[in-house]
Amino acid sequence: MKSLVRQGIVLTGTGSAVPDQCLDNHQLNQMVVTCDDWIKSRTGIHRRHLLPAKNSLTTMATEAAQKAIDMAGITAQDLDLIILATSTPDDLFGNASQIQARLGATQAVAFDLTAACSGFVFGLVTAAQFMRTGTYQNVLLIGAEVLSRWVDWSDRRTCILFGDGAGAVVLQASEYDYLLGFQLHTNGTQNQHLKLEFQEEEKVLVDNISVGQGTYKPIAMNGQEVYRFAIQKVPEVIEKALFRAGLDVKQVDWLLMHQANQRILEAVAQRLGIPDEKIISNLANYGNTSAASIPLALDEAVRRGQIKAHDVVALAGFGAGLSWGAAIFEWGL
Repeated sequence: MKSLVRQGIVLTGTGSAVPDQCLDNHQLNQMVVTCDDWIKSRTGIHRRHLLPAKNSLTTMATEAAQKAIDMAGITAQDLDLIILATSTPDDLFGNASQIQARLGATQAVAFDLTAACSGFVFGLVTAAQFMRTGTYQNVLLIGAEVLSRWVDWSDRRTCILFGDGAGAVVLQASEYDYLLGFQLHTNGTQNQHLKLEFQEEEKVLVDNISVGQGTYKPIAMNGQEVYRFAIQKVPEVIEKALFRAGLDVKQVDWLLMHQANQRILEAVAQRLGIPDEKIISNLANYGNTSAASIPLALDEAVRRGQIKAHDVVALAGFGAGLSWGAAIFEWGL
């Protein structure tokens, strides 16, 4: 039996999609006791895109995916694997297969991956394992979320933060490996600080046999604890990923973190000694889109020419789990 040949990875396409519908801070002020200045000063968010009722995550994710495929210059039939990073699927059994069908990616295996706001980075590393062994040549990785479905719109602590969106990248086999290093972590003992729990009611079936049925509670978050966690753990994980890549922080051209809070982005950059002008941020226009936030910001930066060939980009995701991770890659186009 022949052994699988190790191969490198290059990102060749990006794409994104967001709903047309927007909710700005002034409109939020009509719903809860808050104000535009307070939200902007505490979070950096000005507005967020929200998916209207009777619209689907699948449609939005498919649009982002097709744009990434087009940029990569391949067809959907060339894809070997589709990974959808999401915590808010249309179907609890998963949406990746529906995206596969809509794209016409008949040769691709497809599955969902749930790691909340770390989902895109975890998905990138997962894809890399299939590709580095030579198993798959062309992989589509999507981050997509409809968090508006699970927000308590009467809770001013959380409803100001979240938005909906999708972002995607195409990864292809390469002679040179552009994924330079990564590091992933989880600490389940801190799960209570950010969660979306199942809420059950007992249903008696027969005799003494019962089951729990119900739905999910709205998002619950301890903002102070998540902030402390992020500014401590994210710089550490980026430094570890850089060490694995054999690079120094001074060699990073762009810092692209999960878009959760502008103060977190700036605090992490300061701790690493990365100047503010190297921070990629689109938080003001989209809010926190969880697993979609990194690929959405990446797509915008690539399409406006901000990220150029051979730029070194440090990605970092962090959030529910609690989970966090970083990946260092060189933009190869």
